[in-house]
Amino acid sequence: MKKVLYRHLFSKALGLSLLFSPISFFAQEEAAAPTEEVVADAAADTGGDAAKGKQLFNQNCAACHALDRKMTGPALANVETRLADDAGLDREWLYAWIKNSPGVIASGDAYANKIYAEYNQAAMTPFPTLSNQDIDDILAYTAAPPSTPAKATTPSGGDGGQPSSGGISNELILAALALVFGLLVIMLVLVNKTLRRIAEANGIVLEEEKQKRLPLWKAFVKNQFLVLVSAIFLLLASAYFAYGWMMQVGVDQGYAPVQPIHFSHKIHAGDNKIECKYCHSSARVSKTSGIPSLNVCMNCHKSIYQYAGNPEGPSAEDIANGYTNDFYTGEIKKLYKAVGWDEENQKYTGEGRPVEWVRIHNLPDFAYFNHSQHVSVAGIECQTCHGPVEEMEIVEQFSPLTMGWCINCHRETNVKVEGNAYYEAIHEELSKKYGVDKLTAAMMGGLECGKCHY
Repeated sequence: MKKVLYRHLFSKALGLSLLFSPISFFAQEEAAAPTEEVVADAAADTGGDAAKGKQLFNQNCAACHALDRKMTGPALANVETRLADDAGLDREWLYAWIKNSPGVIASGDAYANKIYAEYNQAAMTPFPTLSNQDIDDILAYTAAPPSTPAKATTPSGGDGGQPSSGGISNELILAALALVFGLLVIMLVLVNKTLRRIAEANGIVLEEEKQKRLPLWKAFVKNQFLVLVSAIFLLLASAYFAYGWMMQVGVDQGYAPVQPIHFSHKIHAGDNKIECKYCHSSARVSKTSGIPSLNVCMNCHKSIYQYAGNPEGPSAEDIANGYTNDFYTGEIKKLYKAVGWDEENQKYTGEGRPVEWVRIHNLPDFAYFNHSQHVSVAGIECQTCHGPVEEMEIVEQFSPLTMGWCINCHRETNVKVEGNAYYEAIHEELSKKYGVDKLTAAMMGGLECGKCHY
């Protein structure tokens, strides 16, 4: 009898697999100490509540003032202390100034007129409804030390949005699994060799019957019926896919170009609930919705010079895509550069440059579409054609905008005739003609060629 080699290879391989298995890879992250928001107590001499003062500041002052920088008005951090040190003014002067700044200026007060002249004679809005206690609260807030923003934590628990599992990286887990899989393959090969050697040592002959068979391609060629059916199938399939491909020519559904200034509709229309037609105002009265001028952007961004984001910080998805607070603030700086806005001096330099926006929705020249007819007359919501824009970080073409898509909408959409005297007579006559109570756009001529092609 022959000596069987590698009899113990199975047990050796098993031992190796246990030795290198990833059962010992465990780690424990050190729990980060929670960072509490800094709650500033009012100074003993202010007698104000900084928490209430923050709310009052945001409601009444934030449109023109910031704590740490000039805006329409001066920075207000430690304003009471600075006025006392620089101009010898006390809190009573602040009471008078905040409640009736035009009156203080008219009285000839030297410091009031100096500030008035320094800020281009922009009169401060008087706040006579604020009590002395309200002003004390605001001053307490301006005197409070700035809060340190907590580092944004993500559900993934790792830096940069990379997921972690108990401290073990995905790469390490995959490497360990690959090692185990490789060891199992080696074990199976060795077991197969061992069994063959045992069979050979015991005189067992393994017979593998090899029947001579006709190659598959020759059998296919000799079967004429199968060849015919296959040829017809291939021709029909090719025609189907060719037709589908040609029908997509000129259809840009899903097109989402990168714009020179990143504008997040998700933040503006979604988080801040800004009405679509505030920026695209010409959609009410014009054929096109129009691209808003940068002056429309500056209506808000004269005061909003940085993005603070959500109180809980950016989401893991935003961090993974690079949409951090600093990123959005950088895009605001691009806006300032394009419009020629000097942040430091709070005025326009006259050195603006046009923004080369990339058009997303583009109909052929022979197709006529009027926004005002659909928005103002028909009352169609923007999302009907443009999709959930308020959820889009980067706007894309949501609908195919094909002729068939438009025709289906005209066939299915009822015309709103309530309160529209123009449609009342037409609705009455067409209702008798079609015997219906509701009329679609198609019933009122919405399928006529001349309506959209001219």
